[in-house]
Amino acid sequence: MLFVDYSSAFNTIIPSLLTTKLEDLRLHTSLCDWISNFLTDRPQSVWVGNCVSSTLTLSTGAPQGCVLSPLLYSLYTYDCAATSSSTIIVKFADDTVIMGLISDNNERAYLEEIKHLENWCQGNNLLLNVSKTKELIVHYSKKQEQHYQPVRINGTTVERVDSFRYLGVHISQDLSWSRHTKSLTKKARQPLYHFRHLRDFRLPSKVLQKFYTCTIESILMGNITVWFGNSTKQDRKALQRVVCSTERITHTELPDLQTIYYKRCQTKGQENCEGLHSSQQ
Repeated sequence: MLFVDYSSAFNTIIPSLLTTKLEDLRLHTSLCDWISNFLTDRPQSVWVGNCVSSTLTLSTGAPQGCVLSPLLYSLYTYDCAATSSSTIIVKFADDTVIMGLISDNNERAYLEEIKHLENWCQGNNLLLNVSKTKELIVHYSKKQEQHYQPVRINGTTVERVDSFRYLGVHISQDLSWSRHTKSLTKKARQPLYHFRHLRDFRLPSKVLQKFYTCTIESILMGNITVWFGNSTKQDRKALQRVVCSTERITHTELPDLQTIYYKRCQTKGQENCEGLHSSQQ
């Protein structure tokens, strides 16, 4: 897997090229014109205290922090697709991953896909940040890794790592989740200090439960359907101890992680079935 990083991805969108791609997607002309007008001739200035810089007019890129920018970027990169049946390109806004299935040490399709992405970026005004781009080889044999060629982009070798954090989830080369669960446990324990102070204020149980949902449960539940099912018994106990500690501090009963995991999987399965049923109609 190649985790691709771009240099200022949103700032490199060319409005005229985006308009052409939107027209290829058969969007209405008036909508294409509106988006083009939104992105061109945008005045910007910097305000620090009582000092205001001179105004600079921009006609490239999408505004940072704008809720529309990730969607526009996704439309801008819609034609960046895999060219081989053994490779796929996964995109979430500007977070891009090239995944290749390498059989019998044949890396040709995988390396060609990376070269294709490099050429596509050059034609679409996108600059690859090689220093932050990382490669992760998923395997179960350390000897097998030695046969793989290093990936080079623009003449620079891409660093190969044994773990990478993608969309909030730590992915390891052996597909174990211990590193991810340890990170979650450490992060989820930090708000316990505040719980002890809130308990001293004698807040109602419902308020404490709300605080737990916002500060701790939201951390533990992140992408739980991906990693919890394959996590070790020891890692699950470490996560559950955070919940038990909160119960002792707040004197409230909280749902255990196993129950929440089953409910989330059930909900996800129902959503997939409904989506499959609607697509067949």
